[in-house]
Amino acid sequence: MESLYNYISKQMNLSQEAKEFIASISKVSFFEKDTVLLNQGESVKKTYFVIDGCVRSFLEHENGKEHTLQFAIKDWWISDFMGLFNHEVSSLTIECITDTTLVEFNLSDIEKIYTLFPEFEAFQRKNLERHINNLQKRILNLLHLTANERYSNFLKQFPDVEKYAHNYHIASYLGITQQSLSRIRSEKKL
Repeated sequence: MESLYNYISKQMNLSQEAKEFIASISKVSFFEKDTVLLNQGESVKKTYFVIDGCVRSFLEHENGKEHTLQFAIKDWWISDFMGLFNHEVSSLTIECITDTTLVEFNLSDIEKIYTLFPEFEAFQRKNLERHINNLQKRILNLLHLTANERYSNFLKQFPDVEKYAHNYHIASYLGITQQSLSRIRSEKKL
């Protein structure tokens, strides 16, 4: 929990009472690599904070093709936020691509924290603003950057993900084929 407390404390004053409440509504869990936290089409009830490891969310088409939407590494949040906040079934699957330690929260419990500790609404708003900013930046990058530039940005944002993500995870995140990813990597080595 210290990782989560440190993350929150960087953005707001975290009282002992708030820490105790967070501990009471959350659960630290270890998941092995390839554990699916949420399947596409399931009810979304949880959000996760990554303490250690790497998680990804992706959309799978009927033909089996996957599109990775997000990687979440240390100090990142992940869920199917559309499903979570709209009370819809998940359009995404969320899986651990490494052994991962997470803090799990139920949405109903998170909403209680806003009543007891109103300062958390501003904290959550800032988290959502960062998330929206990152998503918009990613969309714009997909629209106007070359595959090489997108890959370079990916390496800066996720320097260690290549060690444990499959090539098709990274290629689908970048919006390119695995062959293109291999070509880009070859060119970078020259």
